[in-house]
Formats: sequence, structure tokens, C-alpha cells
Amino acid sequence: MKFRFLIIALLAIPTLASAQKVQPERDWTNAVLWQQYSGEYRALAFQAYNFARLSLKEALWENQNGKPNCVIVDADETIIDNSRFQGYEIQHGVSYVPADWTAWTAKAMADTVPGALSFLKFAASKNVETFYVTNRDEADRKGTIENLKKLGFPYVDEAHVLTKSTTSDKQERRNKVLEKYNVLLLCGDNLSDFSNVFYREGKDTKEQVDAHQNLFGTKFIVLPNPMYGDWEKLLYKEGKFTEQEKAKQRLEKLKSY
Repeated sequence: MKFRFLIIALLAIPTLASAQKVQPERDWTNAVLWQQYSGEYRALAFQAYNFARLSLKEALWENQNGKPNCVIVDADETIIDNSRFQGYEIQHGVSYVPADWTAWTAKAMADTVPGALSFLKFAASKNVETFYVTNRDEADRKGTIENLKKLGFPYVDEAHVLTKSTTSDKQERRNKVLEKYNVLLLCGDNLSDFSNVFYREGKDTKEQVDAHQNLFGTKFIVLPNPMYGDWEKLLYKEGKFTEQEKAKQRLEKLKSY
């Protein structure tokens, strides 16, 4: 009998070890599933772009300075949905592999974020141009332009798609657009898509959001993205960490009672 229990215990060891294995990429499973399957995600995206349309109409009534009008939009998780890429990474046991991302953008397979296409087509009907200010690399440019054209987005050309060259800081690219255009509103899933004040100036992010609350839904249109973004950086201590170490820090950051 004792021998039988010993055999059962030994057989259970691999199972227990597997159960205890840290899989940090799994932390994002619910976030990806929520974006892919929930009606709430679609509702929030439509809500954002409904506000964008109303705000654009209002802005067009205001006196302008003679410059042509435009809107600035981010690409990923703002007008195109990359949750399938995130799902691929999770299923392959990784959090993010740059080579996988390059392969994904080259496929030009990202779908639209709900409401994005109709809003930008509406803007185009009012002679409002669109600038796509994205932190995709120059290496992603060809696939990005192909993807946007395939989906039918307006003003998709070399002049209107501004990818990352030397820095992920978008302010220089925004300033370049401001030199020649009235920027009526900006759309993004990350506060850095609107201003550097939220993350890049060392200020308290929540305090800055409160200070600029009147701009959200009017000048700044925010899209939901639970999968990644600058917000995650606030969870980690300074320094470089493995994915397992980051997972541990995320757990420690949870508020509880």
C-alpha cells in the first residue's frame, strides 16, 4: 500500500511543477479576450468616435487661421486592432518578440477598431485631412500603408503616415504637422498620443489627467487598450527585469484590503 502511494506521489510531481511554473505572458489573456470578444469594448470604441464626430463638427464652427484642417491619430489600438498578434504571442508562451511584431506588420492583417474608419471618412468629407502618427518603425512602413489602404482609410500616403525614426517621442512629429495645419483633435489609446505632460515630464499622471479633464472627449479622444501602453511602466521599479520579475511586481502592485 505504501509503495502504491509513493508511485502516485511521484507521478504527481511533474503536474505540480507545471502548475507552479510562472507564465508572465498569461497575465494578458483576459485583456486580449476582452478586446476580441466583449461588446463593451466595441461600445467604448463607438462611444469614443461618436464623441470625435461631435467634437469635430464643433471645431469646424470655430474661427480658424487660414491653415488647412486635420486630425492626428495613432495607429495601433486606435484605428487598427492588433489583438490577434497579442493572442499569437500568448499562445507561443512569450510576452513580446520584436521579430514576431515585424512579421505581423508585414502581413497587413490588422482589422479596424470599431468606429474609426467611418469617423475618418466623415472627416475627409469635411476636407479634414488625417495624419497617422505611429510608433511603428520605418521597417513597418510598407506593411502599415498596405494595411491602412486595404481597410479603406483616407489620406494614406508617404506624407500622412509618420512612423518612428529615432525616438518614440511623438511631439516632434506633432509639431511638424502643427506648422502647416490646424489640428482639430487627436485620437489615441495612450496618453502620450496627446501630450508629453502625462508621462514624459516626470509629473504625476493622474494629477495631469485631472488637470486636463476638459480636453477628454473634446480635443483628446481616448480609445480603450488594456493590453499594453505607457501605463504599465508605472508598475515597475527602475532597472531592467525579466518577464518573470515583472509579473511578480505586477502582483505586488495590486491594491487589496
